[in-house]
Amino acid sequence: MKLSRWMLLSLALATTSQAITIAAAADLQYALNEIIANYRKAHPNETVAVVYGSSGKLDAQIRQGAPYDIFFSADISLPQQLAKDGLAGSIVKPYAIGRLVLWSATRDAGKLKLADLASPSISKVAIANPQHAPYGKRAEEALRKSGLWEKVEPKLVYGENINQTLQFAMSGAADVGIVAQSLVLGLDPAHKGSWVLVPDSLHSPLLQGWIVTARAAKNDTAKHFADHFADTTSRHVLSRYGFVLPETPGR
Repeated sequence: MKLSRWMLLSLALATTSQAITIAAAADLQYALNEIIANYRKAHPNETVAVVYGSSGKLDAQIRQGAPYDIFFSADISLPQQLAKDGLAGSIVKPYAIGRLVLWSATRDAGKLKLADLASPSISKVAIANPQHAPYGKRAEEALRKSGLWEKVEPKLVYGENINQTLQFAMSGAADVGIVAQSLVLGLDPAHKGSWVLVPDSLHSPLLQGWIVTARAAKNDTAKHFADHFADTTSRHVLSRYGFVLPETPGR
């Protein structure tokens, strides 16, 4: 019988009791990489791997048996449903609220408004796929609430996740991208580009949440990492990448 890549990964990790694999929304890439680096310094004998992707696809993979031990979702409703379905090994915890921005490598996005996306001077607009990416769903909500969807939809190019969406805007495949502030703040300063926040009154909140999965309910490394992620240092990292902490007043 041919083993799937998930089964092979699971067997590999089974040989190391102090190992976990994290499934994380793509908007967390820069912040979580830093948090993991800090964790490895404090826990050199524990192994942490991470897979980034759209929250919807990661959720589907967990349901199909992918060996993920912690799931960070850009939409808290996904881990909440996993918990209801008996696939969680911890309670669901909110960790951040994400923000959408307009980003462009070719024009002064700081002066752009959402309505400008309907201009003939903008031929392509990148958003994440709304079918499985929370940032794409919120981008669609914002365009619809602004009365722009019918005008902008023919221009849309869809990224499989929010990171790929930003890559489309950076490469010139799109004139403007509706992307995650957390990724824009993580870009190397050498990358030219500008951005402006999309008013969060135009879409439902990007409330994000995480769980330890059922397979890792008794995994000590998963517990240790969960504690690390919740500490003050990690919260400061999230704040630096533009995430709004749920407990922060006056959002």
